[in-house]
Amino acid sequence: MVAVTVSRKRYSVVLVTYGEVEILSVRSLWPSSRKIIQVVTRQIIRLPRFLIYTLADFRSARHYLDWKLHRYRSRLVEINRRQSLGVKEALNRNPRFAGQEEAVEVADAYYFVSPSLEEVLERFRLSSDGIVVVPMIPVESAFSCGPACQMATDIFGEGHLSFIRVVRGLWKDGELHRIYLDHLFASLSSGFTAGRKAQQGLVLVIHGTIVRNRRGEVPSVFTGLNETLEFFRLMREKILADPRNVFGEVKLGCLNHSRGGEWSPETAKLALDEFAAEGFTSVAMFPFGYFADNSETDYEAKKLLDHAPVTLKQYIPCINDSPVFTGWLASKIIAEIDVLEVQRKVFGADGSVERTNHNSRQ
Repeated sequence: MVAVTVSRKRYSVVLVTYGEVEILSVRSLWPSSRKIIQVVTRQIIRLPRFLIYTLADFRSARHYLDWKLHRYRSRLVEINRRQSLGVKEALNRNPRFAGQEEAVEVADAYYFVSPSLEEVLERFRLSSDGIVVVPMIPVESAFSCGPACQMATDIFGEGHLSFIRVVRGLWKDGELHRIYLDHLFASLSSGFTAGRKAQQGLVLVIHGTIVRNRRGEVPSVFTGLNETLEFFRLMREKILADPRNVFGEVKLGCLNHSRGGEWSPETAKLALDEFAAEGFTSVAMFPFGYFADNSETDYEAKKLLDHAPVTLKQYIPCINDSPVFTGWLASKIIAEIDVLEVQRKVFGADGSVERTNHNSRQ
């Protein structure tokens, strides 16, 4: 959460992501697993309450044994904290907020671990004149920014547009693409920069999505499928056209779940297998569909890369808390605050979120 004073108004900006447990134990994993199934899985499959508990138990035990065996520790929450600090520092450096450093407060929020997004939104009822929620996932869907939209409606009611915005469409931003390209090429080892382009491939990793449900129908929820494919197309074209490019081909690598229906067919494993079959000897992997490393990227995806039958392989971390990235994100936040101020005028908001919300319930 970043709170700033603009035009004598106090605004809160909440940086929210899924969240993963920092201290590994079955006790800590169980509430997180239950919430994942309640918030996300039930959008795909209707589940009775007893099955939610059963699946949560199974998921918790499986992750505990797997992560414990391989000594994996998630850094997602740690990285999100650092990203929040980076945004705060970038806002403090911005001329618009000169002399207002005491008005900037940074915290993080999560869908599945504490502090939860609900807790943070509730905390700012009295102190905020407006809230900008930033889902820290580039492609929006019912599973990424969707929970934030739903929580905003649940907490503040249908009239929440006068004082809250949920950021969307970050994947479209050309400046983000440039930051990604700089990060990608600067991270490559000398083996890639000195290698033969025709034998070097790149897998761009992103979370897959449901293509058809268990009845063979197109899902009724917004999955972000078209946005995912367009984001990949844009990045692939820009990578191959860049003068620094060392890759002969770029493939999409989706990380899918196993239940709920038919998922994205362009999987990370398929991309790696295709590169090997096509004679590529070197493969790099970059999770462009994530702003922070987590168990899906630096564990699941990296394991696939580690087992790929190629000679040279390199995992390139997510953009994480790169100062260039957090500076760009701060600039997007400032733009969203400008839009929020217009929304306040259009919807006639006056006073804090709590006062506005209280009046709407009278």
